[in-house]
Amino acid sequence: MDEPDHWRNMASAPRDGSRILVTVRSSEQGPAEVDMAYWARADQFGEEGWRASDSSPGRIVEYAEPELRCWMPLPTAGRGSMPSPWEGDDVPLVDGEGI
Repeated sequence: MDEPDHWRNMASAPRDGSRILVTVRSSEQGPAEVDMAYWARADQFGEEGWRASDSSPGRIVEYAEPELRCWMPLPTAGRGSMPSPWEGDDVPLVDGEGI
């Protein structure tokens, strides 16, 4: 996909430690929001899984798979503002994306 500002299904999100934007589902704690996250391998500070990019040892913010609706690559520098959270139904996989 060459559209960097396009929300994508979480099944296709990179699990190589690169930072991405994610839509965090709305919950009783508040409305849906966009956060920057990355996939972390298990280490002495926590288990394998999605972490908020502002996590630090002793203050890890982890996301369970069901909390995240979709993802997109980080925008290039100087390219607009933060996108709005995805508010539609779950983003479908397209053409074998995520395989």
